[in-house]
Amino acid sequence: MQMDIDQKISDLGLQLPLAPKPVGLYQPFVVSGKLAFLSGQISKDAAGKITAGKVGKELTLAEGQAAARLAALNVLSILKHLIGFEKIRRIVKMTGFVQTSPDFYEIPAVLNAASELFGEVMGEQGLHARSAVGMASLPMNAAVEIELILALK
Repeated sequence: MQMDIDQKISDLGLQLPLAPKPVGLYQPFVVSGKLAFLSGQISKDAAGKITAGKVGKELTLAEGQAAARLAALNVLSILKHLIGFEKIRRIVKMTGFVQTSPDFYEIPAVLNAASELFGEVMGEQGLHARSAVGMASLPMNAAVEIELILALK
């Protein structure tokens, strides 16, 4: 599976950032039995710039979707560099948080960008259950935060 995922990432013209380091007293992921629980990853690019602000106010839907893809790339980096693609059976569940204005209701459309990226890169192993949640604020004013539950081999 690792070769396929690496190849798909390359074919899509994507480059994974280095695995983000925790900014507090927590682990990037914890394994319990055959499940791995990933800590939330925010919409931060490889240079460390955070896509910040509220979708529906400072950011458009398209900018929110780009932020969701950034958060998903950070998740993929953890999967590759810290866990190893070869150890992953599938994504079980994604929880996505979108910082929004009070009258923005297209939260699922924002997070579709992350779900689609996982599907493009991982195929059926990337298809998952999902919760899409709108938030008044997120850490560091990030537009999007994504966490995953994974099934391991």
